[in-house]
Amino acid sequence: MYSRQKKDILDKYLREILCANVYDVAKESKLEFAPIISKKIGKKIFYKREDQQETFSFKIRGAYNKMSHLSSAELLRGVIAASAGNHGQGVSLAAKKLRIRSTIVMPRTTPSVKVTSVKRLGSDVVLHGDSYSDAFEEAKKIARRSKKQLIHPFDDMHVIAGQGTIGMEIIRQMSEPIDAIFIAVGGGGLISGVGCYIKSIRPDIKIIGVQTTDSDAMMRSIEKGKRIKLKHVGIFSDGTAVKQVGSETFKLAKLVVDDFCLVTADEICAATRDIFEDTRTIQEPAGAMALAGLKKYVLADGNKKKLDNLVAITCGANVNFDRLRIIAERSELGENKEALLAISLPEQRGSFLKLCETLGNRHITEFNYRMEDSSTAIVFAGIEVKDAKEKTKTLKELKAHGFKVFDLSDDEISKSHIRHMVGGKSNLTDNEKLFKFDFPERPGALTSFLSKMHPSWNISLFNYKNNGTDSGKILIGLQVPENERRLLEKFLKQLGYEYTNESKNLAYRLFLNKKSLR
Repeated sequence: MYSRQKKDILDKYLREILCANVYDVAKESKLEFAPIISKKIGKKIFYKREDQQETFSFKIRGAYNKMSHLSSAELLRGVIAASAGNHGQGVSLAAKKLRIRSTIVMPRTTPSVKVTSVKRLGSDVVLHGDSYSDAFEEAKKIARRSKKQLIHPFDDMHVIAGQGTIGMEIIRQMSEPIDAIFIAVGGGGLISGVGCYIKSIRPDIKIIGVQTTDSDAMMRSIEKGKRIKLKHVGIFSDGTAVKQVGSETFKLAKLVVDDFCLVTADEICAATRDIFEDTRTIQEPAGAMALAGLKKYVLADGNKKKLDNLVAITCGANVNFDRLRIIAERSELGENKEALLAISLPEQRGSFLKLCETLGNRHITEFNYRMEDSSTAIVFAGIEVKDAKEKTKTLKELKAHGFKVFDLSDDEISKSHIRHMVGGKSNLTDNEKLFKFDFPERPGALTSFLSKMHPSWNISLFNYKNNGTDSGKILIGLQVPENERRLLEKFLKQLGYEYTNESKNLAYRLFLNKKSLR
């Protein structure tokens, strides 16, 4: 885009941000130095604490600014929004302040704590569909029918400008030079708003967008030069799980974002722990994403060591309590401080002792032993390590002592399921195929699956793990005769649940499948 066009756009948004009406409900959040993580990675790190807002999220800024621009007639008719959490709470609080009616359409799978919070703030709640997309479509229908004003969570100028006030505060609060600001990206409202303000007055400051590896619609869109729509998105960071970014936010992000960084769920969990150690607060996954990206970005390459003073926006703390167990469990993996290994050893006197001696004084976080056959045993072990280098050293030592070792640290099936199911080989699993499903967390989901399944098929393995989200992780072994594989494909397609075929997964073949790798 021509520099003149860019300047005009940035000037327009600068005016909107400077005139944004947010402080009737939002407060100027703190910009806090983070001493522990700063020492850990050798940079000066600051948290912009948007988790301190009344709704524990930055979303209140954009929602209120948008609603304060509505006409008297529009306010009289009320507002409506679709949300699975933070945006709904922001709209609800804004409506309460403005003394108008509000309706929030939420997926039926929304955790009850979030539904209760929205109701507590005075909104009417409509539960519809199994996903945010379903809820949004319903919200649009109700808006057309009722003439209520639809408040978009990110693709709106006034919403974007409201979020941009965070950038204004950062510049005002920071007494030292700023090299880069790291921002979680879902639909793009936050990074667009903050980026427009920063690039208007301090274009030297880098704006780095952070997305998860399985919800990277903005980065992919910018790479392709057009908005793309993801078929599926990961739901661990539900606050940023957006299949398609907004048209306005896409246009702005192209102008203001300098770079992107992709992070995994494990890296987010590790960042959550880092923030807790510094602040004694627990962020939701989206709230810890910026720090996760900051850590990965500055440590990945030597050229980036010139970035010294860095800001991470902690954008939300509406975490489901049930998810804390998962965060704690996966944080060590995210820091490369735990290695998940499968170790094959001969089933003979002294081999177990030899393995223990080889591991030495290393702290064992998990150890599962199961005889495979009369000659071989397979151990599933979690081993505490200092970093990736020590993990590599451990693998080399084990191999040098004659052990066959498989590194499962990056294998999702191992982390989510296999570690809880080790020792499940059976001689009765002919024609078994392994599938991983995302089941909606609602009554009847499993019943629906079973009722549609062919009566001659058998479930030979089943493992469920609740991650505190609107979707449950299900691992299923299905015994289907070879001549009915086309029926199986048809069944899976008609079912409508997201799934992957994990029949060739290494961990499955080692611990759960009777067929040996040898």
